[in-house]
Amino acid sequence: MAAPAIHCRVECADLHAHLFAVTLTIERPEPVQRVTLPAWIPGSYLIREFAKNLQQLRATQGRRKLAALQLDKSSWQIACAPDKPLVLRYEVCAYDNSVRTAWLDAGRGFFNSTSVCLRVDGQADLPHALEVVAPAAAAGEVRWSCATALAPLKVDRQGFGSYLAADYDELADSPVEMGPFWSASFEACGVPHRFVVAGAPASFDGERLIDDARAICETQMRFWHGDKVGKRGGPKPPHDRYVFMLNAVDDGYGGLEHRHSTVLVCTRRDLPQIGARKQPEGYTTLLGLVSHEYFHTWNVKRLRPAEFTRYDYARENYTELLWLFEGFTSYYDDLLLRRAGRIDDAGYLRLVNKTINQVLQTPGRQVQSVAEASFDAWTKYYRQDEQTPNSTVSYYTKGALVAMCFDLTLRGAGTGSLDDVMRLLWKETGGGPIAEADFAAALEAVGGRSFAPELAAWVHSTAELPLSELLRAHGVAALDDPAQRAQELGMRVSDSGGSLQVKVVLRGGAAEQAGFSANDEWIGIELPAAKGRPAQGWRLTKLDDLALYLGPLRKAVALVARDRRLLRLPLALPTGVTTWRLFAQDPAKLAPWLNPQ
Repeated sequence: MAAPAIHCRVECADLHAHLFAVTLTIERPEPVQRVTLPAWIPGSYLIREFAKNLQQLRATQGRRKLAALQLDKSSWQIACAPDKPLVLRYEVCAYDNSVRTAWLDAGRGFFNSTSVCLRVDGQADLPHALEVVAPAAAAGEVRWSCATALAPLKVDRQGFGSYLAADYDELADSPVEMGPFWSASFEACGVPHRFVVAGAPASFDGERLIDDARAICETQMRFWHGDKVGKRGGPKPPHDRYVFMLNAVDDGYGGLEHRHSTVLVCTRRDLPQIGARKQPEGYTTLLGLVSHEYFHTWNVKRLRPAEFTRYDYARENYTELLWLFEGFTSYYDDLLLRRAGRIDDAGYLRLVNKTINQVLQTPGRQVQSVAEASFDAWTKYYRQDEQTPNSTVSYYTKGALVAMCFDLTLRGAGTGSLDDVMRLLWKETGGGPIAEADFAAALEAVGGRSFAPELAAWVHSTAELPLSELLRAHGVAALDDPAQRAQELGMRVSDSGGSLQVKVVLRGGAAEQAGFSANDEWIGIELPAAKGRPAQGWRLTKLDDLALYLGPLRKAVALVARDRRLLRLPLALPTGVTTWRLFAQDPAKLAPWLNPQ
């Protein structure tokens, strides 16, 4: 095989300065060669300007130094001889310990190629080689290893060396993890999988994590391809390998999908623990994240919006379909945990209950449709502020409820299910890009009628979803429970550090009517004199103490500090504010949905 025309070498230049050194070699450059660094990474819909971390760009051909002319915020142009290799050297500051960019210190290295590898204009479709160089190890230090889903060309036992990407898109879609991480391999339906975990404490139960991950992966492959997937003569999944990269930190959560891998972040407290009779509550959340990102192997990385047929890394790529790709994935992540036997019916209903209450407690659902939320992701979802809950709705949470409504409607009609719709989309497109019209056609094919009214009401309007009646028809009842104090008042607060800080004031709530504003400090309350009791004033440090001081009273004066001014706000506590509590009323009706055979 001929050497790839593009070769990117990444070295750990300075662990303490968080610097990668990158050498990009272009074997056959254009006479005027343009290179760019992406401004965003697919799956995270925000312009992040990765070029801000690139420095010291130098260009050479042999011993000849060339000028690298910067054209804009992320593009450079070099005039060169087309018959000689062009070599670009630069540094990347890696100080983002998230799933999106790059990180390097003495304990761990990580990068997405969108943050470190320049894209060569005119040659992005050619094969690329990625060479990852291990940092020098001092005496007594644990040797680092390297993990990526790219196909190896020539690597050592620790995984360092050269890998092959078919083109820049595959390179951009293949993150790299380095360090003294924990690692284990397993097979799911005949497909080799690997799980690497950085930052795990001694209590970490890796065997439990692998058992649960295997069950999730096999359940999802069977969901898409049937029980014969991976067996001789049976259907094959779209991936022939997969790598989970989990970074365990003190405080953090998130994930980012890729075609043959995913990057995850969780808190160390949420990892499964050796010998624990009951695993941490957050472990179910971690498994839901594993399930969510793995489901993206089909839904987003292959089935995807038509607007994402080919990514433009320089600017926003707009679509109204994130409710279908992120929202439906959010529906299936927990549902497939149930079908994989990782949670029971009650546990699943608690998760659905939480999603419903999140949406119902978001006034923005009455302002923005879920299709509009998808389109506005670039400017609103990833740039949240104090007014976000009042003006937007999450295409993750409401999208999940839209998926549930379609699923339960189809099941109630006896014509099929959303499972059938998703599998039909996969079959008819071969896992290719789709438009909303394709989804509508698949719904009609499975349901035997047009679902245009539901699409208009549930996706393109702010109408409330028919959740209660659909759940009731499938054996799930909803009770009204008294709301917690913050929900009752229509606010979100933080009471850490002995100070009660108002973070969000929700539209139409008692707090807004009283005149509260985000970023207020709620200092205390004043109560008027009453029969047998003098006027009183109380300091507030926790919202839960409000009941202690008010007793049966429903009115008080709130003392608030805003911009160093002291304000007295007349506060009336509302009555009848409730939240949903789901429970299984008829398990026989529930079983075909949650655990179909």
